[in-house]
Amino acid sequence: MSQKINPIGFRVGRTLPWRSRWFSNNKNYKEFLLEDIKIRSMLMKKLSLAGIIGVEIERLPKSIVIAVWVSRPGMVIGRGGSGIEDLKKDVMEILKKSKVTKVEQVKVDFKIQEVKNPELSAHLIAEKIASDLERRIPHRRAVTKAMERVMSAGATGVKIVLGGRINGAEISRVEKFHQGSVPTQTLREIIDYAQKPALAKRGYVGVKVWIHRKEDQ
Repeated sequence: MSQKINPIGFRVGRTLPWRSRWFSNNKNYKEFLLEDIKIRSMLMKKLSLAGIIGVEIERLPKSIVIAVWVSRPGMVIGRGGSGIEDLKKDVMEILKKSKVTKVEQVKVDFKIQEVKNPELSAHLIAEKIASDLERRIPHRRAVTKAMERVMSAGATGVKIVLGGRINGAEISRVEKFHQGSVPTQTLREIIDYAQKPALAKRGYVGVKVWIHRKEDQ
């Protein structure tokens, strides 16, 4: 089972909360879901330089609360909160195109959360490895350095899988790297997971990262 299911989705509702929290009838469900997808993809793209790792959206009767986890919150907030105001305008533009949400009756609030230890974030590690592969750094060197940073940050274990035409090979293959303990089937363990494609010169190389960390990290 650990090879066929997303470790985060496997734990949602048991040890992890939902990333979107709201209730809707069957008529408006797909519109709300599409809004969340557009808002989340916009924030992940716009705040990539700030080290964003996740977005949670909660809809209340008269407001939408968006929690954003970043490693550099100062870049998001900006001078005097100008960055937050720009993000609110971008979210309102997405909501205006919706046929369900009434913009004049909804208030958008942001909660900026700082990531305590970025080296224990699977999303940031996957992005770093993908960036190294795109800059033609040897894959073994990129993966080894990434695992060293994760383990030195206090992780219990890390697993990294690369798939595709690694180093421009004619035949695609899968290479797995593992250090420490990563019990993906144990629900009570905290497993952070992320996947990121790297566009190399000869084609895409998929990067998957599992990080096993403690609860207080």
